[in-house]
Amino acid sequence: MHNVYENYIFEYQDKISKGIITAGKWIKKVYKILTEGIKNGEYIFDAKKANKAINFIESFCHHSKGRNDLLKLELWQKAAVSAIFGVLDKITGFRQFREIFLLVARKNGKSLFAAAIMTYVAYIDGPYGSELYCLAPKLDQADIVYNCFFSMTQAEEELAELTKKRRSDIYIPELNTTIKKIAFNAKKADGFNPTMTVNDEMEAWPGDKGLKQYDVMVSGTGARDEPLTFSTSTAGYENDGIFDELFTRSTGFLKGRSEEKRLLPLLYMVDDKEKWYMREELEKANPNLDVSVKWSFYEEQIRIAKGSLPKKAEFLTKYCNIKQNSAVAWLEYATVEKTVRNKITLEDFRNCYCVAGIDLSRTTDLTAVSLIIEKNGINNIITQFFMPKKRYDVAINEEGVPYNIFKQQGYLTISGENQVDYHDVFNYFIKLIKEYKIKPLKVGYDRYCANYLVDDMKECGFHMDDVFQGTNLTSVLRAFEGDMKDGLYNIGENNLMKSHLLNVAVKMEDDDVRMKPMKADKRSHIDGAAAAFDALAVKMKYYKEIGRQLQNVA
Repeated sequence: MHNVYENYIFEYQDKISKGIITAGKWIKKVYKILTEGIKNGEYIFDAKKANKAINFIESFCHHSKGRNDLLKLELWQKAAVSAIFGVLDKITGFRQFREIFLLVARKNGKSLFAAAIMTYVAYIDGPYGSELYCLAPKLDQADIVYNCFFSMTQAEEELAELTKKRRSDIYIPELNTTIKKIAFNAKKADGFNPTMTVNDEMEAWPGDKGLKQYDVMVSGTGARDEPLTFSTSTAGYENDGIFDELFTRSTGFLKGRSEEKRLLPLLYMVDDKEKWYMREELEKANPNLDVSVKWSFYEEQIRIAKGSLPKKAEFLTKYCNIKQNSAVAWLEYATVEKTVRNKITLEDFRNCYCVAGIDLSRTTDLTAVSLIIEKNGINNIITQFFMPKKRYDVAINEEGVPYNIFKQQGYLTISGENQVDYHDVFNYFIKLIKEYKIKPLKVGYDRYCANYLVDDMKECGFHMDDVFQGTNLTSVLRAFEGDMKDGLYNIGENNLMKSHLLNVAVKMEDDDVRMKPMKADKRSHIDGAAAAFDALAVKMKYYKEIGRQLQNVA
């Protein structure tokens, strides 16, 4: 390297912006976030630390299959290493990012790259007594990075002298550091204290088991100052597992969700799957094109895929990183922020007509009621949340959400002891009519709604309508997003509702036309947003009948 203090993050971003390097939208977003964060002081960048890691890898880490010469990192890899080891938290001075999610197509050297980073952590960056793990559902899968790591150490005399391979691990006596391969066993993993975990081929991790195992390993890093969880993957076929969760968390961060601070997503994938066979598009998913994999290989695979639908589906998944039925974060942060305006109250809409939605799917957690009240051409959303006392007592610490503030502001009502008392929800609607003369013309509710609440409201004269929250909401979601971008929605100062909108992901069907709402990750809440979707669904369904009244024109 001609300049040890060169910032490869800036160089990579500059070449992307100038069109010298072809990159997809998610890579453009992450490097824009990094460069702007360094420039505006949100992050500290330590060039020495970044280049120390790059220099070590290029000086000590060898190829392990078919050749044994030293690795020469490509610019995209140098930028990634710089982001991992050179971008620091401005408060603690420790590494900013603790979870790395590298999504890159087959044959782009991701396992070799992971092993090289693992080698640097084991011998240079990790503290005395480090524990490093290669994790996969089965031991033979964990072997890939584990064996690659050991081959690297044996190819370099200086590292080989420090390293012992024992029956169950690799040991570095001078550093009291162990490197182990492990298969899924969440109970046994509870006692681990990882400095670094490499999770390889995460697209194949099965559903709930994968989610639990990932959580166990990440939670085990709590005692470490600079832990690293490095996950690599191509797209795959498992649904509702750790891949989907990491992908939705990643796209949420890249779209501006401020909650994510420790996740670094490097998502190499095509933007337009209709152009799946074009080199310019494939370069977005294959940053090592013509380095570790030749274009002639892709030309042959494309010819095969064009003649076989199953082969085409496999090509789209493994070489374009287009997952079938994928979930992706929905709204841009700026789109949601546009809806946050001056405080609005029920008093502001006295004598108005509205539609309402109720989301009651989790009786022991949060319940939400959303009103959509049109006035002066703006759709105002007033959302009231209900939470049982026992949950409220622990939710602030468990979720890191300031429910106490939302309670003080009036957006949250404590209801019931162990579960929401739906009489409080019923009484909220009665208060709308009796105190404020606000009349909900239609009330949408999800099918998990408590039957007696629905019955009570029907008996009281409310028109209740069951809304199934599946792909039937596609038109609702598209209209809602478009109107939000046009500034036609107002949620006032309700930041709890704002967070619920930001937590929404959408699951796209194979044809990329239909979609349904879902949580961006299993820990997040979207109850307020779901209630608003129910309200908007009944508004659209009955608009010919009630549209004129809903305009609230005197």
